[in-house]
Amino acid sequence: MTGATHHLQSSARMMTTTTTTTTGRRLVASPEHDRHRRYRRRANARPRRHLRATTARDEEDPVEVVIVGAGIAGLTCASELQKRGVSFALVEAEDDYGGRVRTDFVDGFTLDRGFQIFLTAYPKARELLDYDALRLKEFYAGASVRYGGEFHRVADPLRHPVDGVLSLANPIGSVQDKVLIGLYRFQAFLKSLDAILASEEETSIASHLRAVGFSDDVIGRFFRPFLGGIFFDRDLGTTSRLFEFVMKMLATGSNCFPEGGIGEVSKQLGRGLPEAAVHLGERIETIGRGEDGFSVVSHSGREFRGRYVVVAADAPSASAILSASGLLGRDGTGIRFPEMETSREPVGTVCLYYRTEMKPESDLPMLYLNGEDDASAGATIVNNCCFPSTVSPSYAPPGQTLVSVSLIGNFESDEDEALAERARREMKPWFGAAFVDSWDFMRAYRIRYAQPNQAPPTDFAKPVGGFGGAAEGVFVCGDHRDGATLDGALRSGQRAAMAVVEERKRGGERAAAVSNAQAAD
Repeated sequence: MTGATHHLQSSARMMTTTTTTTTGRRLVASPEHDRHRRYRRRANARPRRHLRATTARDEEDPVEVVIVGAGIAGLTCASELQKRGVSFALVEAEDDYGGRVRTDFVDGFTLDRGFQIFLTAYPKARELLDYDALRLKEFYAGASVRYGGEFHRVADPLRHPVDGVLSLANPIGSVQDKVLIGLYRFQAFLKSLDAILASEEETSIASHLRAVGFSDDVIGRFFRPFLGGIFFDRDLGTTSRLFEFVMKMLATGSNCFPEGGIGEVSKQLGRGLPEAAVHLGERIETIGRGEDGFSVVSHSGREFRGRYVVVAADAPSASAILSASGLLGRDGTGIRFPEMETSREPVGTVCLYYRTEMKPESDLPMLYLNGEDDASAGATIVNNCCFPSTVSPSYAPPGQTLVSVSLIGNFESDEDEALAERARREMKPWFGAAFVDSWDFMRAYRIRYAQPNQAPPTDFAKPVGGFGGAAEGVFVCGDHRDGATLDGALRSGQRAAMAVVEERKRGGERAAAVSNAQAAD
């Protein structure tokens, strides 16, 4: 969900599928849809940068820094280097930048690549992004939880006091649970982020909730679907540090969609970068060291040369590139990917999109959660859903509704159409057969690497530089160095840029010292 939210970095393991409807009808755009689509294409048009085929090695002019991966961390690193006058080449394997934080425009609909909510309280996002330009549209501060065959509203009592009082009597936990949520929210508000992310009292979210005093009822009916959608983990094995972090973000900000889709975050970061510095469609295979720095070679044979290298890909991709280059696993390099050294699997999700000409019963910008007992037992596949066009009308053409349904896991053995039909069957008791039967399946996004596994123990300040041996001059950033949130990716990219700037300064001082010594001789 916030995954941001939580689908970050470049080289995402994602597959998208566009289909006809589940009834076999071809989706034909109306003239209004065509007009809307043409407008979107013009509004979002960008020259495809440096997409070309080569058969022999093609050298680029040397730069100071080669950045491998143009997801959120890579874009942030590039932007921060540009502010400080450091030349760079930003190299991305995909056909556009943004990594997991991208948006597609299909027949006038705005389809984020996976359900991603933007949290306005993210501190690094507040520092680096222009919120006014994102034109953020808010969700209702709460959720509608499906339990016992009915919907029950859970509301933020400070923002929706009447709904908060009315929710006390519903079966989504006891009155004591709801008072405890309010108290915990207040405590999170007062606690500093540094104290939260470095807390020594780290355990799993499930254990933490029980230790705090929450009942099994509220854990199963509310926290499992709500936090499961954020961390793609209904078992709540994710670190308690991130639970506290999210609670603080929810206490101090709002859940939103950017009007132009979550991809507007990536576009804003990349919009000011020099066109000649961004190279798309170039998958980096090896990083080699030369006399004056590094030679970074792509699958097409293009060579990017720089004094320093920043690897800004997800953990599996970064690990593979560095290993193939002999920069991982050598004694003394210091580059480690702890999540790759365990049996813990990264977490994935599937997002299904549908379109309909009917309107939902409620026009509230609501998040709907599956709190039924059989959901925790694995009998159903839907974790959460929403109607993005009720949050921001820009997500659908006039007279249309966009439906987003999120599943936790990869569902590798299931075809897109089969998953879409099964999800529709599950939704019929929620919203009524007549409404759900009108949903036409549009597209499935399978984000196989949505986040690294964040079960404890965790380290949300892994080194981004300062590595030794053959890896001296190599830097690493991404959601695997800080917490796997949009804010963590921004922070990681900025940390890497500042580490490069500091190393560059030290290198200059060393060169000056050598020059002075030679002059003295």
